[in-house]
Amino acid sequence: MRFLKTIYRQHRLIYPLLALKVFLFYMLTDRLDMMWILEVPAITFLILAAVYEFFSLKENRFLRWGFTIIYIFITLVMFADAAYSSYFGRYISVNQIYQLSSFRQIATDGNVVSATVNPLCLLALADLPVVLHWYRLRNRGNAGMVSGLFAARTAKNRVMAWGSVLVRSVLFAAVLCLWYYYGFNPQNLRSVQQVNHIEHFTYHTNDILVNVVGKMHRGDVDKEELQARIKELVPKSSGDAYHGVAKGRNLILIQTESLNDFVVGATYNGQEITPNLNRLLGKDTLYFDHFYSTTGVGNTSDAEFSVLNSLYANDERECYRMYVDNTFHGLPWMLRDEGYEAMAFHGYIKTFWNREEAYKNQGFSHFYSEEELDVTEVSGFGLTDKEMFRQAVDILAEKKQPYFAFMITLTNHIPYELDQDLASLNLLDRDKGSTFGNYLQTVRYTDEAFGKLIDLLKKKDMYDNTMIVIYGDHQGLNKETPAVSYKMREYLGRDYDFDEMLNVPLIIHIPGLNESRTLHNVGGQVDVMPTIANLMDLDPGQPYVFGHDLLNSDEGFLAQISYVGKGSFISGNGNRIFVIGKDGTVENGRTISLTTGAMLPTDTAQAQADSDRALALLSLCREALDYNLIADYILDTK
Repeated sequence: MRFLKTIYRQHRLIYPLLALKVFLFYMLTDRLDMMWILEVPAITFLILAAVYEFFSLKENRFLRWGFTIIYIFITLVMFADAAYSSYFGRYISVNQIYQLSSFRQIATDGNVVSATVNPLCLLALADLPVVLHWYRLRNRGNAGMVSGLFAARTAKNRVMAWGSVLVRSVLFAAVLCLWYYYGFNPQNLRSVQQVNHIEHFTYHTNDILVNVVGKMHRGDVDKEELQARIKELVPKSSGDAYHGVAKGRNLILIQTESLNDFVVGATYNGQEITPNLNRLLGKDTLYFDHFYSTTGVGNTSDAEFSVLNSLYANDERECYRMYVDNTFHGLPWMLRDEGYEAMAFHGYIKTFWNREEAYKNQGFSHFYSEEELDVTEVSGFGLTDKEMFRQAVDILAEKKQPYFAFMITLTNHIPYELDQDLASLNLLDRDKGSTFGNYLQTVRYTDEAFGKLIDLLKKKDMYDNTMIVIYGDHQGLNKETPAVSYKMREYLGRDYDFDEMLNVPLIIHIPGLNESRTLHNVGGQVDVMPTIANLMDLDPGQPYVFGHDLLNSDEGFLAQISYVGKGSFISGNGNRIFVIGKDGTVENGRTISLTTGAMLPTDTAQAQADSDRALALLSLCREALDYNLIADYILDTK
């Protein structure tokens, strides 16, 4: 016991502990395979060591409190990085400060947190009490290095004191040089970008420079050049197939919470998972099975934003807050120009994701949220999908036609909790209580709600004159969660990867179309507005459209943002998804087949060109939004 106490009191063990902290951090953020880039762990370790040594220069309460506050702050940021990375696959950004209110609303449900955050992330906090205690022991009664220079009474002690000064001075100088070179990247080198994509301190330095300082020094934009680049890079469509076949009809656009495409047409334990959607596909329906989510950090709200406006979201902040005061001319405004009333329906509170404010400039004349609907049946986050649909149809029945109704489902929201009396899927014992099993159960419930919606529309004599468009907002099962990945591999019979995870369905049902087709054109949420515009003979009226009509598609190309990282893309050329390396390089990326899920050899030159195209699309869209360029084309309609 005395031996252990002696070991514990040896402050020199701080360095192995800091090295262990670095190892655990990169393990928790799934970046150990990048540790061959030796600068990454070296910079992190040296900065931690320098902080420890700097605050040990002299013993006083200001330095003691300074070290305590700074080390706690560093540790909490590392914990936040680990937690955020366990779901989104990347570190947190300074922009997420603006999302705290939305995250707080989600985090009040502990089951959501447990289903999305790896509990091992708590290891990032484990060293905190030990390091703080060692620091206190080291400096108790210690005059510190500065005072020690003058207190040394022998030549040997003076040499040791000056030697300590020299070593620490070199350490501080090296740390400052490394931090400046890799964090600020003054020469804008790709090799340095590779490091600050991964290394903790330089990532956050670069993040602040780009997202705080950079915004303060933004210049003008060349609108003509920007429009020419958009025209060059956005995927092309030609022809007029299906043009105007839904002109003048009502439009019900349904964003389905967490709906992966793999459940459509699939069975589980001898049962159809989505029997109502399956029936819908058999008549008067166009179904896109290579359709993909393009969400940013706003997840559900960003899916709405992209679908309604044919604009990409970003990886910094949800667009409904970031661009709440912008001028838009997406589907709600386009249909209002044609005499439609545009309404939104959601069974949760109106302030979530800032919808109440954002919907005004999006073009919705009324937003029916939990506050205006009757909360007759609740499961999970809010009003059940069946009840939301029932009440929405009752409201629409009193409206003048034609109308545009945008509906967002809720019951299939993580953590997929469904009251037992609402559950109808017979789960295997091994899947009961698992995220996988619960997910299938809530998907089945939402599918039943779709069936009820169709029945209600027919009963109210509103079905024949209504086009119904259904799509998924984002994945329901995250491959980064080990238990989910294992269950999905067991269910699919192959690895569950991004090709399957990002794949959500797009279903367009037009009564009287007299044909049903499954189309394999590659597309995503930015392509929904142009596709609907073709079907309903609508004109966007402005050039900042980043998607294309999937029914007349010449090519399929989609930039990716969250989960796989900027620079990733999905391409119809070879039906492939390219996942950029976690260090931000093409060389360390990988290519996956969209049809088989198999790994494909990467043509590095082509992948680099396509990756640059994806980055350019995101950058152009960001400029159009930052400078509110759509407003130039919309004069006095708002």
